[in-house]
Amino acid sequence: MCLNSLKRNDRIGLFFFLAFVISSSLIWLFEERFNKEQWSNQPALRYKMVDDIIESQRFIKKSKDEVIYLLGQPTLKSNTEKDIFIYNIGKQPSFITSHKEHLLIVFKNEKVTEVTLATE
Repeated sequence: MCLNSLKRNDRIGLFFFLAFVISSSLIWLFEERFNKEQWSNQPALRYKMVDDIIESQRFIKKSKDEVIYLLGQPTLKSNTEKDIFIYNIGKQPSFITSHKEHLLIVFKNEKVTEVTLATE
């Protein structure tokens, strides 16, 4: 297949498709994956792994002991209407002043039901 034989609209479509595939691949390649040792040893850089933790849903249905084994003791625990572990994730570099974010792990019946971010 030769690019010269494609119609103009087909070439534009092919260009955008390739751009999408390449950009998606680069984002996936450079996104930090959760790493227990890095989480424990570099708490200021935890913000790099938070997207993977939330998107992968790897903590859903885990017990409190399993979460503590993987993430360590939480910064705060909340026992209001929901049982919640709160972890500091460090501060993401930004040109504008950003709010401080925390990783929230919500438990119901001693199992994780939700993993999300909260801002101060």
